[in-house]
Amino acid sequence: MKTFDGLRLDVRTYGPQDAPLTVVLAHCWTLNQQDWHYQVRDLQREFGHRIRIVTWDHRGHGQSEASPRAACTVVNLARDMSDVIDTYAGAGKLVLAGHSIGGMTMMALAEQRPELFDRVVGSAFVSTSSGQLDTVTLGLPEAGAFVKAQIPRILALRSRTLTKKARRRAPVIERQVVRRFLMGKPMRLVDAALTVEGIINSPAATMVGFYEDCLLHDRVAALKVYDGIPTHVLVGTRDVLTPPAHARRIADNIPDSVLTVVPDAGHMLPLERDELVSGVLIRLIRPHL
Repeated sequence: MKTFDGLRLDVRTYGPQDAPLTVVLAHCWTLNQQDWHYQVRDLQREFGHRIRIVTWDHRGHGQSEASPRAACTVVNLARDMSDVIDTYAGAGKLVLAGHSIGGMTMMALAEQRPELFDRVVGSAFVSTSSGQLDTVTLGLPEAGAFVKAQIPRILALRSRTLTKKARRRAPVIERQVVRRFLMGKPMRLVDAALTVEGIINSPAATMVGFYEDCLLHDRVAALKVYDGIPTHVLVGTRDVLTPPAHARRIADNIPDSVLTVVPDAGHMLPLERDELVSGVLIRLIRPHL
């Protein structure tokens, strides 16, 4: 499909258009819809064709078209998500889940289209934040602000100056970023490799543009739209990008939401703790079938 500003998005659907419930999964920054591949598998096993699942690569990610740096914003991701829902989701109930920037996109969607949430019967915010990302130190209190700013710029420089083939041959920096800042323990090599590949496939504009915009993200007020919707908030104790305090802030602003803090897990919960995340989605879906 095409975005409002003419970019091509790679969208995939599973299950019939007329299913009574559609699950919409928004992935994290610098990965792609494979972020949710375990959950797609598990939901298909559990519900078969009784539900529809919609995933897509955000603008500037995966198989979707590269985005100009100025257009790499959470606001635009929410506009894209809105169009994806209108085009590919059925007319019935919705369960929304967002990982990292995907969760921020869900908050921006609530700002833009609060009326859509009359159809939302469940939501999951996975390893994400409602704001104050400029205060995150990556677990490095003394040099955290400096290191945090350099990581996307270094990755962007590698994207501009090296071919994907060269980066795949020697992904030294990408592997270090994944091991040190994205994954907790235990770390499955297959999940780490998928995350490294996502970083390698991300253009420089995606690296820097979304990083800069996320520092401006402040959408606590948008969480009011989720009041009354069964909501789960998940975070790993080793998440240094969107630490547990950020998850607690989300949960505190959505009455009756369920907060789960996962021991030893990092930022990549849909991969690191796939059964847990799938189980949360299954529990949100099951009452409505």
